[in-house]
Parts: sequence; structure tokens; C-alpha cells
Amino acid sequence: MSSVPTDPVAGNAPSADPRQRRREQRGWYLYDWANQVFITSVVTVLIGPYLSGLACAEAGAPDTAACTGGAYYVYPLGLQLHANALYPATTTAAILLQILLLPLIGSMADHSKHKKSWLFSLATLGAVATTGLFLTGDSYLAASGLFLFANVAYGASLVIYNAFLPEITAPDERDRVSTTGWAIGYLGGALLLTAHLALVLSHERLGVTEGEAVRIAFASVGIWWIGFTILALKPLRNRFGELAARSRRPGVAMSVRQFGRTLGDMRKNPNTILFLLAFIFFNDGIQAAVRYAAPYASQDLALDQDVLMGTILMIQFVAFGGALLVGRIARRIGAKNAVLGSLVVWCVLVTLGYLLPAGAPLLFMALGVGIGIVLGGTQALARSMFSQLIPRGREAEYFGIYQISDRGSTFLGSLAVTIAVNLTGEYRIAIFSLIVFFILGGILLWRTDLRRGIRGAGNDLPSRI
Repeated sequence: MSSVPTDPVAGNAPSADPRQRRREQRGWYLYDWANQVFITSVVTVLIGPYLSGLACAEAGAPDTAACTGGAYYVYPLGLQLHANALYPATTTAAILLQILLLPLIGSMADHSKHKKSWLFSLATLGAVATTGLFLTGDSYLAASGLFLFANVAYGASLVIYNAFLPEITAPDERDRVSTTGWAIGYLGGALLLTAHLALVLSHERLGVTEGEAVRIAFASVGIWWIGFTILALKPLRNRFGELAARSRRPGVAMSVRQFGRTLGDMRKNPNTILFLLAFIFFNDGIQAAVRYAAPYASQDLALDQDVLMGTILMIQFVAFGGALLVGRIARRIGAKNAVLGSLVVWCVLVTLGYLLPAGAPLLFMALGVGIGIVLGGTQALARSMFSQLIPRGREAEYFGIYQISDRGSTFLGSLAVTIAVNLTGEYRIAIFSLIVFFILGGILLWRTDLRRGIRGAGNDLPSRI
């Protein structure tokens, strides 16, 4: 870490020099490139079928297909779970931990003058846990525990990462920078997933089992994550605001008190709260749809792993262009209108997903194209809109609250999926139920007055919202 400059700069306003802002923005983009592989390869493609396979084998099922709808149970920590419900249950547990920890981590980071060190440490913890999945063998408990830990560290790292956005952009640059970072992340995820697809499909010729190939892929994700994180940190500066200037050390008790004051301050700006409620709903729907696409495809639609991985790979490349396209649309009609339009598309997509017949890979791939077009842009524009609602110097703690329902946090959606799968043993009804999250999120976002919220936070209005 000594190769990464960490000297803090007082004041967290973005540089007045456009060239300096562009340098920092390029470094910021690179962390999206670094961490997106965890979501793309691990969360979206590999870990769901992998954990279900381990749990089904532990429960005595002959294969995962027989496990679907059958009475096969595992007992982690003495709790009875259907084997197919292990993955959503593990995700739900990780989200509960994040609800408790992320706002506190954000508050502590805002009291620190060294956010780069926070980001490096959290990314390292997540990368090590992900690499550790290589060593779990056939233990579903060990694999679940490491995935839970990596998931929490991933979400915590995004709290710090997102807090850099207002520090490296002028107000009119936010939508462009946020969507560009998301697009670059999808491109990085697609490149590594290509290698993972080749590895899994060629495992017999390489002399390894499919499970061993998946564990090798896990290890490569951890190495990629930490390696590019180090490169991403070099151009960024350690800016700090008033909270850090007043604090000698970011103690837990101090951060808890500050978090309480932040919640009180947010009540003075009801549009910030309304936006967060909207985001909680529609982002939970997005995250749940992405996280549970793999087990739905493999178990309910009876699609092979190569079809699934090929579809997810295609989505990454489509999402690269889709994020840039939605960002361009936002520059014409405003970020809020662009997101509202994308939520209508999401409602159509989950309805079509419910109607998909089993054994129809072309229809599943066509659905994947639709998902890719709206996936990154919806989330990236939500991130940039929220950054406009944050008072200066409070970025990390506000993004700690935001991150509870961001990419690593899908409590309501995961809980709904867990209940549905535990009751039915399948994912089809669970996927369709996510339409409720998009409808509620869209209604709440439509009612949010962003102009009043931005002024209430003491920030300058961008030319188009």
C-alpha cells in the first residue's frame, strides 16, 4: 500500500482543473472494472448453482434437477432449509449484516482523512474471502460462510467508492461519469467471464472436475479484484470535509452519534428520504432479478451451464452499450425520466421471464438482451441522482445508507425469493413477484421533487435533472 499516495487534501470539493478531474475519474472507473467481476462471475453466474449443488448433495439428492420441488433439506446452524433456498438465505443474512454495518462504516469513513485506505482494506477482505472459496471443497457451510463475508466486504467497499463521486465531478458531470463507470465495469466483468466460460466448458480436457473449475474461477476473481483496486487508487486523492477536520480519530461511538444526527438531518429534507425509499424498492427488484437468474435458468428452465454463462456473458457486453445509451438519453430528457422509463421496461421483462417455457435457450437469451439494455443505466443514474442530494463532507455516511439497497444489498427482494422458493421449491413465481418492487419504486420516484431536494442539501442544480 505504500506505493499508493495517501496524503490527505483539506476540503472535498472537486478540483477546478478539468484535467485533474479526468485523471481521478479514470482511476474511479477502474474500481468498477475491478469489483464488477465479483457480481458478474461469482454472484450472477457461479455461486447460486454452486451452493445449491453442494447443498443438494449434502441433502442426498441425486442431482440438482431432482432437488427442485423435492423434499431435500439442509440444516445450517440448526435451521431447516430447502437445499435450493441456501443461496437466497445466505444472501439475506449478508444483507442483514450490511444493514447493521454499512451506515456505521460510512460514518467512520467521513470522520477519517484516509478514505483510500478504507477502500483498499475492504476490497482486500472481499478479495481474500472470494479467493478462499477455492479451498472449501464439498463443504456447503464453508462456502456459504466465505460468500457471506465477501458479500459484506463488497457492499462496504462500495460505500467508500461511491463517496468519491461527488469529490471528482462537477454537478453536470455526474450522470456521464456514473454511467461510464458502470459501463466499464460491465466490460471488465465480460472479459473475465469469457475466460471462466472457457474454463468451465473445457474442464474435462483440462483434467479437472466442473466443481474444481468453478473454484479456480472464484480464485481468479479475488486476484483480479485486488490487483485492479491497487491501480484504481493511484490517481485518487484523499479529500476530507468538516467532520474529518474536527475528528482526531474515527471512533465507533463518535460515528454512531453522528449517524443518529444524519438521520435527523435527513428528516429535514423529505425528498432525500422519498428518493431512498424509491431506490430501496426498485433496486431490490433489479438486484433480486440479477442474483436469481442463474438458479432460475438452471433449475426451473432446465438450461445447461454453458447456455447460462453464454447468456450472462452476452448481457455484460449489451449492458456496456446499454449503460452508455441510457446515460445519453438522460442527458436529453433528464435522469429521473430516464429511470422511470427503464422501470416500465423492467416490469415487462419480469412478466416475460415468468412466461418463459422450460428448455427454450433462445427465448432466455432474448430476455437477456432486454435486461442488458436497462441494467446498468438504471443503477448508474440512481447513483448520480442520489449524489446530488448529499451535503458536502457527508458522502460516505449517506452512501452507507444508500448502499443498504444497492448492488450488494437486496434484503426485501431476497427475502421474498427465499420465502417463495422455500414454499414452492422453485423460482418462477418468485421472479414474477418482483414486479411489485418496480411499480412501488416507480411511484415513489415519480413523487420525488429532486430540484427541491438538491437545494435542500445545499448543492448547485445541474442543468438537467
